[in-house]
Amino acid sequence: MATHDSFGNLIGRSACMRRLFDLIEKLAEDDLSTVLIQGESGTGKELVAKAIHHNSPRGGNNFVPVNCAAIPDDLLESELFGYTKGAFTGATGPKIGRIEYANGGSLFLDEIGDMKPTLQAKLLRVLQEREFEPVGGLKPIPVDVRIIAATHRNLEEMVAEGRFREDLYYRLSVIPVTIPPLRERLGDIPLLIDHFIRVVGRNRKKPLLGFDLAAMRTLAAFPWRGNVRELENLVQHMTILHGGSQVGYNDLPEKFRNGAPPPADPVRPEADADPARSEQDLVPGPAATVPEDNWPQAGIDFNALVNDFETQLIVQALKLTQGNKKEAARLLNLKRTTLLEKIKKKELFASLGEEEND
Repeated sequence: MATHDSFGNLIGRSACMRRLFDLIEKLAEDDLSTVLIQGESGTGKELVAKAIHHNSPRGGNNFVPVNCAAIPDDLLESELFGYTKGAFTGATGPKIGRIEYANGGSLFLDEIGDMKPTLQAKLLRVLQEREFEPVGGLKPIPVDVRIIAATHRNLEEMVAEGRFREDLYYRLSVIPVTIPPLRERLGDIPLLIDHFIRVVGRNRKKPLLGFDLAAMRTLAAFPWRGNVRELENLVQHMTILHGGSQVGYNDLPEKFRNGAPPPADPVRPEADADPARSEQDLVPGPAATVPEDNWPQAGIDFNALVNDFETQLIVQALKLTQGNKKEAARLLNLKRTTLLEKIKKKELFASLGEEEND
């Protein structure tokens, strides 16, 4: 179920993600309606489908994914519907298809926009009649399965161009779900990075310690065409190269720094620098900014963005002071009571592995 900043393996606390979590909960309660998930590549369409399935009454039965773009057309039909003995050369025995395997559960049809028209017609019958015929079979087989489809394509345009069946489109899009791209929820980047650092570093001797604020500002200005998957790949890349340390601006691959303004954070001091000044310089600089030419059309979630970078500052200060809240408050120029209130409000005790005391 949904928590303060996650739903299953979906991570986010921005307003658009909270709306998505609310919609997933409602879809899970109604386990009969067909769902069409739309979103750019890398946004997490299968994660949404799994969240809907596992939180529904069907959650104890099979969740069966099928990538319609990855399976050749001549094999997809038998993969979905199965076949009888002798249905074609090489069919030495019967085989159940994924539709039958998903009986009582959910069938996830990823990239359904790539499905050929003849299969679209057969799928439409499954939705209308709640039955199917295996390849080579004559007798319909009843099936109770929820269809969850997903695509990065614009199916309405495909319908208008005659490349996708209109009747199937309206059957699929009973409840459309749109996943926001990462560039429209920039405030979730620190949260996602922390999550991926924990996941990627779980079985590593030297997990990544994080990204400094100069690097975070640069990532907030990146267009993220690969969305959350691209961010996860970056964390994996940085863990391999910089495990056991913190990623700075100059550590980022060139494509992330290309065109981004140089960081305003102070350069890390040399070892022989003044200790008092060194401590201050290690505290991150101003909160992230979004360049004027890179603002998403839908605007940004201002409150979420400010809140997440405030959280990042507090977490870094606590790490620098090894959990000493009085010293962390001094570095942040906050009253100790104010810092304690913020830590409690943001529920940071669990994420920091600390008890709720001083």
